[in-house]
Amino acid sequence: MATWSPFISSDGVQFDAASLQHNWSRLHRGDAEPMPVDGDVLHAWVLFHNGDFQQAAAKGLKAGSDGVTVANKATSVYARFLEKREKTKLDLFLEVAARAKAQQALVPNNPNAFFWQAYALSQYSQAISVAKGMAQGLGNKVKEALNRTIELCPAHADAHLALASFHAEVIDKVGALIAGMTYGAKKETGMALFKQALRLNPDSPVSLIDYANGLVMLEGQKKIKEATKLYQQAVASQPQDALERLGVALARVELQN
Repeated sequence: MATWSPFISSDGVQFDAASLQHNWSRLHRGDAEPMPVDGDVLHAWVLFHNGDFQQAAAKGLKAGSDGVTVANKATSVYARFLEKREKTKLDLFLEVAARAKAQQALVPNNPNAFFWQAYALSQYSQAISVAKGMAQGLGNKVKEALNRTIELCPAHADAHLALASFHAEVIDKVGALIAGMTYGAKKETGMALFKQALRLNPDSPVSLIDYANGLVMLEGQKKIKEATKLYQQAVASQPQDALERLGVALARVELQN
């Protein structure tokens, strides 16, 4: 395995097993992942929240089927926020999608088996262009997997967020008419999903960023000021772990552009 680029931060709490358990519900408000009972899997999550994404993925995979979700989340977060090599990024997303698909066969009632397949395919589609992804049939796979995630876990904030982004991306790329007829994507549905995601996980800077982006895609330039306020809110938030610090950093960059 090639060495991943490190996550570097001079601030933020470093978790151990005890502090992670204490803060678990806050940190996993987005993905509704239950606290693991296996010590090796918990250690993998400690590595993830501290920003050691490659070791978190490796530790999760070594732990067996119970560690697949932390491996998939660590790989996906790293690929989205830190990997600069385009081919490596695409390969990582495809690896996650394949692992999550295999995980579904083993644990068909695990919502995050469906979520990480959808998330990885969605990010892959955005990287190659949404239009190309839809031409490959990825759009329907993403939508079906996210709907299944929400069916299994209605409180899954990240699935609501990702499904909202799906509606926004498709409408933005092909127009409201074709998006509605071909993919069932609707502006009203996207907005409702974004709002539900924020109700479920109001403190997430990543949620604020994705909502800001989706708002502009769904409503156009008239929502630039509102989107800017969402970025500012993300920057002003108090990040609790490495993922949230990456979200704050991204929001800061967006405000400078």
